Amino acid sequence: MNEHEKINYVEFASANLTEAKQFFSDAFGWKFEDFGPDYTAFCNEGLDGGFYKADLAATAANGSALIIFYSNNLENTLAKVMDAGGSITKEIFSFPGGRRF
Repeated sequence: MNEHEKINYVEFASANLTEAKQFFSDAFGWKFEDFGPDYTAFCNEGLDGGFYKADLAATAANGSALIIFYSNNLENTLAKVMDAGGSITKEIFSFPGGRRF
């Protein structure tokens, strides 16, 4: 349900939509709907959104938003990310309120 003045969609830049879809499908079981060659959307993943084709992409290290995924088993999620071909920039660490990588 859409709520007035609340975030309801997020879009990410991707140089390779095929690789982005493959990673999120393999790691988390996401499903996608393509809208032409330069856009693909996902839904029912906590927040609906999509990936658009772009040569440049922002990083959290350069001031981009940092998106956090919740996990009931962080080590298992880390293994799934690695198995799907993801790269880890920070190993699991504690922070106020929990742990993340």
